Amino acid sequence: MKERNGNPMQHSDINIGLDTAQPALPGNHALTIRPARLPEVGAMLALFADEVRAGKMLPRNPQSVREDIDNWLVAIEGGEVVGCVSLVPYNEELCELRSLAVHPGRRGRGLGSALIRAAVELARQRGMERVLALTRAVPLFEKAGFRRDFVANFPEKVWRDCAPCPFKEACDEVALIYYLEPPGRKNGNGRGT
Repeated sequence: MKERNGNPMQHSDINIGLDTAQPALPGNHALTIRPARLPEVGAMLALFADEVRAGKMLPRNPQSVREDIDNWLVAIEGGEVVGCVSLVPYNEELCELRSLAVHPGRRGRGLGSALIRAAVELARQRGMERVLALTRAVPLFEKAGFRRDFVANFPEKVWRDCAPCPFKEACDEVALIYYLEPPGRKNGNGRGT
């Protein structure tokens, strides 16, 4: 991933604002959200293995996760990876938030929302203008400020990911968009004027 000035982004360049301990529920350890590290790839993939087996998420290739490790964030609690999320850039202004996963024992505590906020902040720091999400968890994303849209408005996504997707004929995910630039600077369809 490169900044708008063409310099490569480094982990040390990222300050997602959640890289400090967060209060935990009684009896739990503090929570930290930070950039992922290569040794954590197996734990990250394990978080959504059940969802992949159930046909609710697409599998991620471990090698591609390693190659794109700078685009992943993890939630750490008690030294364990308990959540993850990735950003997939399509161009200099649009990226997708995807592969949001939370350990089943940690769900319902706001961790998914915290990962979404951290990913949006990372997109902002990288100079993105819009963050796309395709999800079944629509209320979670709407609560975070995303609004419904149509996947057809994002040909970058359609051609790269939707066209070859094995679920494309029965896709039940909803497209949502988060504007990092005020929508007033866009015309009605979300594209620049």
